[in-house]
Amino acid sequence: MRIGRLNLASQHGRVALVTGSGRRRLGNHIVRGLVADGFKVAVHYHRSADDAQALVSELAANKATAAAFSADLRSRAAIVELVDSVVEKFGRLDVLVNTASVWKPIPLEAITEQDLQEQFDVDLKGTFFCCQLAGLQMVRQTEGGAIVNFGDWAWERPYPDHAAYFALKGGIPSLTRSLARELAERNPKVRVNCILPGPVLLPPNADEVERQQLLASTLVQQVDRPDSIVRAVQYLISDEFVTGVCLPVDGGRTIYAGEVR
Repeated sequence: MRIGRLNLASQHGRVALVTGSGRRRLGNHIVRGLVADGFKVAVHYHRSADDAQALVSELAANKATAAAFSADLRSRAAIVELVDSVVEKFGRLDVLVNTASVWKPIPLEAITEQDLQEQFDVDLKGTFFCCQLAGLQMVRQTEGGAIVNFGDWAWERPYPDHAAYFALKGGIPSLTRSLARELAERNPKVRVNCILPGPVLLPPNADEVERQQLLASTLVQQVDRPDSIVRAVQYLISDEFVTGVCLPVDGGRTIYAGEVR
């Protein structure tokens, strides 16, 4: 049996679409990691046009190939246009990473129909149609492709004030496994996996108290590790024997009932 390293060099010249990557959050870090691996990258944004264009300009200045694409992921028609535009621009689509999400605390008593609908439209419906349309594009390609969805470590151990969020985010693992089967039936070289992140990126307004609380909630006593997410994405893209997997990248929070959420 031959054991070797993952061949990230083989990704050179391939095309990746990362949703929700305009703002400097997880998607933004993932874009930078994929560019470093030689990918041409489609930077998706909805309201963060200036941030997305700034990222593309920065990457272009470093000789990387990237372009910004706007789409409201609440609309299937907009997602159709997004995927078509990426394929028209780059000629193919090898990787989709779905990081776009709505996350805001709302007490149970205050959740409205509009709140639940917004959560559904972006977190579940948007992810579904991005997977469907990008996945079927990959099916038509001899080399197939890879999709990486983003769930949440706490979907199995939810905390208060996020009932709407977890109700829909909890569907991502099932969606991932279902589409891994559906797409592989059409082309066995198309794979779908999921990452369940923990406190890998501190909120922009986090203070030292919150940081220490989050540190104490992990087994590894670490927090603010977007680099770990980037490596997880690289792994799931590169390993052709892995599909239908939901991978916690959470410092142990899934198994450690820390006091602080």
